[in-house]
Parts: sequence; structure tokens; C-alpha cells
Amino acid sequence: MLPTFLDASTCHKVIDKVAPTLIDLADISTLGDYKKLGDMIVTVLQECMQQSGNSRGAISDQTKAEIDELLRSKQSLKLEKSMPKEDLHIKQAAALVVKLEGNSLFSSGNIAGAAEKYSEALALCPMKSKKERVVLYSNRAQCYLLLQQPSAAISDATRALCLHSPVNRHAKSLWRRAQAYDMLGFAKESLLDTILFINECSQSNDPDLSLKQNKVPDYAERLVKKQMRAAWLFREAALKHGGVRRAGDASDAAFGQEADDSEWETASESDGENGAATGGEADGETGWKNGGRQEDFCEKS
Repeated sequence: MLPTFLDASTCHKVIDKVAPTLIDLADISTLGDYKKLGDMIVTVLQECMQQSGNSRGAISDQTKAEIDELLRSKQSLKLEKSMPKEDLHIKQAAALVVKLEGNSLFSSGNIAGAAEKYSEALALCPMKSKKERVVLYSNRAQCYLLLQQPSAAISDATRALCLHSPVNRHAKSLWRRAQAYDMLGFAKESLLDTILFINECSQSNDPDLSLKQNKVPDYAERLVKKQMRAAWLFREAALKHGGVRRAGDASDAAFGQEADDSEWETASESDGENGAATGGEADGETGWKNGGRQEDFCEKS
């Protein structure tokens, strides 16, 4: 993707479509063998905007505003390095107050108001306070889910995952992004995030996340089954074991119907029939399993 931006002849043709995704990834530090990947993204976006400004196909005002906002945030990070610690603590405390106001609005059912408060808190929160910003982005992603704005939820969840250390390991953001992808019909993306979420739960010491009796949570299991059917993954294995009837069979069963659930039985179902079921989500498929409660301002150790 980045080489396309570096090419002056193609940059202006793709920047409006690709820039929002790259902006969401701009806070990532290291990914595999790529060091300072976020800084590279910022530099490429800045150069591409300059090139597009001099070309016939000008960059849209919205994309320009988003890139300008990103550049301002990076400048703020540089300024914070020379800022007295007392001033940083004041900003962080102010962000905490506004964040708690957002939590209160969320609990009372004012989801739109809560999202606005989380936005205000993000504007106040120091750029270097990554743990706090992870929670704020993830909380706002939850609001966008409930407001039926999946694209915005994906953006915020992605930003939270990029800021988190290690990268892409924040369980609640993975689950929220999985649901947002599901709302948009992106089965494979939703399935991948759900599997990553389950993996994080299996390693978590958080009682809200850890797997009970090594059983995959019911709500996550349902989404895995749904996306496996939608993406037609493991179809050949299902055919081999009789879970899917071939076209033309008298008892033809379409792949992906609820009638095939028995063929997608997981280890948690077969091994834990007598075990206690894990808690479901009070808010249904779009809510967090603990009834929509937002996270603490700082991550628990």
C-alpha cells in the first residue's frame, strides 16, 4: 500500500480511499520486521498530500482535514516531551474527569452523549498516555457499535489495538471490531478478530475475560460459527464428514444453515455439556458481555 503512495503518478488517485485506513494505523510502533511503521505512515501521508496539492486531481477537503489532524497530534506528542510533568498530570486528570462523565452518560443510556465525552477526553489526554487512550478509543468504539456506526467503531477499535502493547492484543477492542465487521458483512475479518479475541481470553487473568472451565464464551462461539458458514471455511471437511449435502441430494441442506450447527460442534460443547455456561451479553450481540460496562480509565495490571 505504501509504495502506491510513494509514486507521484498514482498517489492522488488513491489517497482519498486509502488515507483513512492508514491514519488509523499511524500510532502503531513496530509490526514484525517493520520498525517505526507509524512514523513511516505519517511521513508518506504528508508527502502524498503535498504531491496531490500540486497535481490536477486535488485531495478532498475531508482527507486533508484528517491528515492535518494526524500531523497536529504528532506535533503535540513532540511538545509533550518538553512539557513539565505537573502539566501532563493536570491534562491526564482533566481527561479522567471527562471520561467518568462519559461513563455516567453511557450507564444512563445516553450513548451519543457518552461518545462525545470520550472524544473530549481524547482531546485532553496526553498523547504519551497510551494505556488511557487505548481505553478511551475502545469505549468510544463500543458507543459507535450501539449507535449502528460500524465503520467508526472499526476505526476506533483499530486505533486502540495499534496503541496497545503488545500490538493487536487488546481483547475488548478485538471483540468490538469483530462485531463491527459482522455488521458490515465482512465475515473473514470478523472471524479472525473473534479467534484472536478468544485466544486473548484464554491467556487473560481478568475475571471478565478469562475462560471459565476452558469453555469458549457462548457469544463468541456463535459468531465463529456464523462467520465460518458465511465465509464457507472448512467446507471440504464438512462435506467429508457428512455435515453438508452435495447439490442434488434428496436431503440437500444448504451450507451455512442453522440445521448444520451440530457439524460445527466445538471442543467446548462436546467436553463441557455438564459445565456451567459462561455469562452472555446483557446488550445482545452489540454489547460487551458484562452488560455494557465501560473499562477502567487505566488498564488493570
